[in-house]
Amino acid sequence: MTALQDLYPDDYSHCHGCGRLNAHGLHVKSEWHDGECVARFMPAPYHLSMPGYVYGGLIASLVDCHAMATAAAATMVAAGEVPGRDPTRRFVTASLHVDYLKPTPMGVELVLRARPEDVGERKVVVTMSVTAGEVECARGRVIAARLPAHMVGAGS
Repeated sequence: MTALQDLYPDDYSHCHGCGRLNAHGLHVKSEWHDGECVARFMPAPYHLSMPGYVYGGLIASLVDCHAMATAAAATMVAAGEVPGRDPTRRFVTASLHVDYLKPTPMGVELVLRARPEDVGERKVVVTMSVTAGEVECARGRVIAARLPAHMVGAGS
């Protein structure tokens, strides 16, 4: 299946977290499966906060970008579109809340799992978790807003 971020319009594919056109970005790749969005990410050695542990800002970035893809997929499903096949809608962050439950170890692939909790025309509430191995390291609650009209074409 094609990642949702791979189907963002080119004008909106430069995000540091998920933009496929950002050479220095994280390249988060989220896939929609039966009402849940899943992504995997392997932190690089330079993503550390202190020896052996991942920087919390990276975790927040992963939560942010994965939640935007989840919001897009949920609204696509509601509109009868197919996430991972049809062009992905763009959302921006209205609110980002991350609870850090345990230190996130380096050298372990992170799994991000997200579900839409409330899907509206202009806003989607997403809840998610970040796990390293079998350990849940963080939880997020994000409010995603449809890309505002004044931002459409702003980068062109």
